[in-house]
Amino acid sequence: MNILVCIKEVPDDSVDVKVESGVPVVDEITPVINAFDTYSLEMAVRLKEKLGGKVTVISIGNEEVKNSLKNCLAVGADEAVLVKYDDYKDLNSRDVATALKEAICKLEIDEKFDLICLGKESTDTQSSSVGIYLSEELDVGVITNVIEMEVNNNLLEAKSQTDFGYRIIETKLPSVVTINKPDYDPRYPTIKSKMAARRKEISEIEIEIIPNDNFTIISNSEPPKRQSGIKIQEEEIEDSVKKAIEIMVQEKVL
Repeated sequence: MNILVCIKEVPDDSVDVKVESGVPVVDEITPVINAFDTYSLEMAVRLKEKLGGKVTVISIGNEEVKNSLKNCLAVGADEAVLVKYDDYKDLNSRDVATALKEAICKLEIDEKFDLICLGKESTDTQSSSVGIYLSEELDVGVITNVIEMEVNNNLLEAKSQTDFGYRIIETKLPSVVTINKPDYDPRYPTIKSKMAARRKEISEIEIEIIPNDNFTIISNSEPPKRQSGIKIQEEEIEDSVKKAIEIMVQEKVL
């Protein structure tokens, strides 16, 4: 199996992001690998360990993104590729898919990829569309929200999560998949794997990226602040229940 995993650096989603004049203030927030991309990499590495083959990680960005690529090498990726583009934060979903397609075409001169994995969405823009656009660019099938997958006789069978449960989908390889959170967590690097990752070279690709003007972000806004709860401190349970019902009736939730 020759697997490509696409990753993206995003602002650490454990930090509250402020919006000033319609622009998110993220310069002081440490960038991390998008959480869903870490699930994607873990699932790809497990598939490689089962079937054999190679996992390559790729990302669009500047020199600083190499730190994240090194981290991917430390948890099971075999090779890493940086598509150099300093203004990568300004790219929309369609731009990213087009750029990835051009990079993939350059990488596939020697060997085609059987499977291309992405997180189902990034935690910053949450557009959930890069994987779909990429499958269109490459003219291959796509399965979204995957939490399990198996490969047999050049066929990919994937368990996809939906709003109503799960569905099993089968498609021919090569294919694109977008990964949701599986039932397990990504592995942690060891000291030995970190040291080995530091010694590995990261390949660089330069391509011309022409931003698509058909996509425009009109505005950004902070989510509404969660209101504090109401404490009910009656002495008797019956009085507490009565008080709770009165509050719910007053707020028209009953």
